[in-house]
Amino acid sequence: MRRTEYEALYGGAAGGGKSEALVMEALRQIRFPHYKGLILRKTYPQLSELIEKSLYYYPRAVPAARFNASEHYWTFPSGAKIVFGAMQRPEDRVKYQGKSFDYVAFDELTHFTWEEYSYMFSRNRANGPGTVGYVRATANPGGVGHGWVKARFITPAPAGTPITESVEARMPDGSVKTYPRSRVFINSTVFDNFALLKNDPDYVGRLAMLPPAEKAALLYGDWDSFSGQVFAEWRDDPAGYETRRGTHVIAPFAIPKAWSLYRGFDFGYAKPFSVGWYAVDGDRRVYRVRELYGCTGAPNVGVRWEPSRIAEEIKAAEASDPNLKGRYIHGIADPSIFDESRGDSVALLMERRGVYFDRGDNTRIAGKMQLHDRLAFDERGEPGFYVFNTCRNFIRTLPSLTYSSVDPEDVDTSQEDHAYDECRYVLMAGPIASSVSPRPKAKPYSPLDEGEQGRYEWLKL
Repeated sequence: MRRTEYEALYGGAAGGGKSEALVMEALRQIRFPHYKGLILRKTYPQLSELIEKSLYYYPRAVPAARFNASEHYWTFPSGAKIVFGAMQRPEDRVKYQGKSFDYVAFDELTHFTWEEYSYMFSRNRANGPGTVGYVRATANPGGVGHGWVKARFITPAPAGTPITESVEARMPDGSVKTYPRSRVFINSTVFDNFALLKNDPDYVGRLAMLPPAEKAALLYGDWDSFSGQVFAEWRDDPAGYETRRGTHVIAPFAIPKAWSLYRGFDFGYAKPFSVGWYAVDGDRRVYRVRELYGCTGAPNVGVRWEPSRIAEEIKAAEASDPNLKGRYIHGIADPSIFDESRGDSVALLMERRGVYFDRGDNTRIAGKMQLHDRLAFDERGEPGFYVFNTCRNFIRTLPSLTYSSVDPEDVDTSQEDHAYDECRYVLMAGPIASSVSPRPKAKPYSPLDEGEQGRYEWLKL
């Protein structure tokens, strides 16, 4: 927690003492009367454990500290404050508008969206001389924010390695100033918490009893496997990129002319749009061969391109890519782009630029099951669905999708699911039979059945 990076994520597995570290770190600057810290959970009921920890530690660290139970904040002799807050919905961000906090902390960061997290950068500033503004967070794998948290903290660099970037701001005189920003991920597992292992050495055994995905995430901090993951069968193994076995991600290759080509489209403006090009071989195996993804680089934030510009980019890709150039490509899109209730539809605007789509089948559960069936590996280790390793946004977002809390059979649509959606439309254009054999219907019991004839044959006389 004493790292010098502006952002630090501490966690990975269960039992590493993450919450204790977050609560105790808030005390670092309480000697300054103007200091104010904020510790966030998704909902107020979830704050109870953090508050209990503060009730244990804070009076021992500062006996004169006082807690306001109704308003959820601590006051210290210097005048400093530590506030416990929640952000159940994205619109709850406005509760913190106009407020400033030297220390901003998120417990279980994967429960938050990128919009919620990044907004609090604007609330994080030094409230007076001597204090420093910084952000700290804890997390386990899984949850609605798994994808963006992994992309921001886990994927870019090994644990403990600073991740640096530069941001620019235009000054009043027209000049541009560059500001370096840094962040880091610090891995934590139960094996780092010596106090817990001493008090409860059998806790490791209980974590080892969990189902495989939860065990990998909560015991070992595996960010590629977690409870609630929709497409747990997804595999990205570089060892199979050339052999195309044991992996869904493969190296690009030249698409044979005899194969059919499809283009899937999910429109977005404030959120990303996604265009995916697919090839289908003679065995009906599907290959995602290229993508055009309208994201700013911030998770789930769209580039705000008009339909006409997207159409021009599609035409440029299909004119330059050797796998697409000069080929007939069947376009399939979200049915909503044909909506003309508020003027010209997105589909019509793109048709005027020479890009055409048919209405896709947006039956959500059936489309999801089509992808499940195609992701399944056969006895040779070959799936029915491959992705070129150049399709980075599909590879980034699909394995991070989690189930909806409203419909436990469907994907949570608040996530970055745009590439997945346009993939569904393409797969539903040529559905395959499920590889899972239907369960035979139970036959009503009858003592006269053939299987029972030895005992009841005499009744048939």
